[in-house]
Amino acid sequence: MLDALDAAVVRRWVAACVQSLDVHRVGIDRINVYPVADGDTGSNLLDTLRSALAALEENPVGQAGAAVGVAARGALAGARGNSGVIASQVLRGMADAVRGCAVITGPDLREALREGARFAATAVSEPVPGTMLSVLDAAAAAEGPDGLHDVAVAAARAAAVALDRTPAQLAALAEAGVVDAGGRGVVVLLDALVAVIAEQPAALAAAARARDDEPHIPRAREGGSDLYAYEVMYLLNDIDEPAVEGLRDELDRVGDCVSVVGDGDGLWTVHVHCNDIGAAIEAGIDAGRPRRIRVARFADAVPATVDRFTRDRAVVAVVRGDDLAELVAAEGVAVLKAGQAEPNAYELVEVITGTGAGHVTVLPGDSGLVAVADEAAIRAVAAGQDVVVVPCASPVQALAAIAVHDPRRRAGDDVVAMAEAAAATRRGEVVVAEADGITWIGPCRADDVLGFADGEVVLIEVGPSGPDVLVRAAVGVLERMLVAGGELVTALMGLDAPDAVADGLAAFLRRERPDIDLAVHRGGQAGSVVVLGVE
Repeated sequence: MLDALDAAVVRRWVAACVQSLDVHRVGIDRINVYPVADGDTGSNLLDTLRSALAALEENPVGQAGAAVGVAARGALAGARGNSGVIASQVLRGMADAVRGCAVITGPDLREALREGARFAATAVSEPVPGTMLSVLDAAAAAEGPDGLHDVAVAAARAAAVALDRTPAQLAALAEAGVVDAGGRGVVVLLDALVAVIAEQPAALAAAARARDDEPHIPRAREGGSDLYAYEVMYLLNDIDEPAVEGLRDELDRVGDCVSVVGDGDGLWTVHVHCNDIGAAIEAGIDAGRPRRIRVARFADAVPATVDRFTRDRAVVAVVRGDDLAELVAAEGVAVLKAGQAEPNAYELVEVITGTGAGHVTVLPGDSGLVAVADEAAIRAVAAGQDVVVVPCASPVQALAAIAVHDPRRRAGDDVVAMAEAAAATRRGEVVVAEADGITWIGPCRADDVLGFADGEVVLIEVGPSGPDVLVRAAVGVLERMLVAGGELVTALMGLDAPDAVADGLAAFLRRERPDIDLAVHRGGQAGSVVVLGVE
């Protein structure tokens, strides 16, 4: 559980938002009835957050507050639709609250959410109860303990409650029998934040809970508005506040759903629904020099998707050891073989994109590979691929996840099953000390044999590290692991492990626990004599 957000975690949150919105996009689009039933709120939010993520990719920064600022500017520059403009202002308000913060703590996050809601409210000419603004206000007003996770959970829960109330606040929602689409998007973003703080796989919760059964809202005119037929958006640079107010007033006369919002650094995004496209653009010309002008006719706003993927899903594993790589590949898993040095994230991105799959689950073979997997996933997500990393602290946990993988399940359910299998697998390891040192259970000398269980040293066998000593250490570790029970033991033999180790483990189980199965594989890893897993 994280107690603060640094710049890397901020970027991970934005990536998780993109993944979660990608999962929920269709459902959000289906319930989009206000302010215009154009069926694109989920798509607009997704495009806006993708722009925020792209900005973070292009402009790496070292402080959390600065990272939120980069995301806010990216979101504003690429904002789509009314909901996207509001989301960009949420990020801008958050950035304003945490400017200068190296890390973001619980109290910082609470203040950021309050400023985000305040900035979002100013983005709309005429705020209406029952919209995403109401959901944002509820999240910002949530109270509770000051821990980072506590603040995020309280905000997400308050937002979910407020979302359920939106049909009672807005007649259009009540008539259609749906909650507000933008409000649901807010809940998705906050749920992604909770998942990242809890160090869950990015967007895992969203993938598990995604609903595709939202009612399809019948429209008298597909995506149309009774009053206005077009959406006009453009960017303006370096205009003063009087010009901004004058532009808002003029656009209010031209149409509705008017937003003129800035990033605090001279860039403004303009949004309006209207019939007179020329008048909306001329108003911008009077205020400054419009650029990146986008005009959409609501009647044409039926989303068209071109699938660039050749398959539905794939699993990618990053492992150490030639034999283990062959073992994993034999299960139909794409493999990146890592040496003792950490692989480059770009190498993993190539493997992920090379699968040609729309959804990819990544299994890092040990805790040292998780950061690389996260970095590669963020880059692949920014490029439009759905990638979820299932954290694994050991190759035996990756093998356990692969064993339960079932491509016939829904992608979200399959990821959940793999994550649960990995988490339920207890891990052990036997290594030979390379130098004198101090452990939690006492000092060790070079060539002593150390036994680990779930990452902690549990025994030290005095060297030299001959076969008999290695067998005693392996059996000692396994004996401790089996105190909590188990049905299957997996042993991955290291590059230089003598056959006596596998024989000793088998003899111990035959003698002491004949009810437990043993699977022995050559892993070929150089850093450990044997890696053990108990399921």
